Amino acid sequence: MEKIPMTRAGFTALDEELKVLKSIERPAVIRAIAEAREHGDLSENAEYHAAREKQSFIEGRIKELEAMLSLAEVIDPSKLSGSVKFGATITVVDEDTEEERTYQIVGEAEADIERGLLNIRSPLARAMIGKDEGDSVEVKTPGGQKSYEILSIRYV
Repeated sequence: MEKIPMTRAGFTALDEELKVLKSIERPAVIRAIAEAREHGDLSENAEYHAAREKQSFIEGRIKELEAMLSLAEVIDPSKLSGSVKFGATITVVDEDTEEERTYQIVGEAEADIERGLLNIRSPLARAMIGKDEGDSVEVKTPGGQKSYEILSIRYV
């Protein structure tokens, strides 16, 4: 199987989610199923069906997290330097709007564009890999072609 690149923070967040699911969510849904069973006829018991559906979701997420964590390759960005690569925190400016944005290139499992965590497989991240400060990158987006200039690259 292919390793999944991940930052330490991303690994920790997924590990914490797994612990919560196993120690809090799973026992709570088991209690909810037992309680719903006590109410009688299961075929028309909405509480029972909702609890079973939630249990199915929790068990699926637990399996997904366990698989991701077992394949995780934790990369420490603070030990890196130079051009843009995994873990880099990059400040770019949109050459059309002059809007500055800062992103950290992270693994797929921890990506969250709202928090500036850019999926390494995204078009913008792929365009920036290997580039240096001052370079321009062209990115094809759903809204058309965009140009960004890399203002700074940090490894934190």
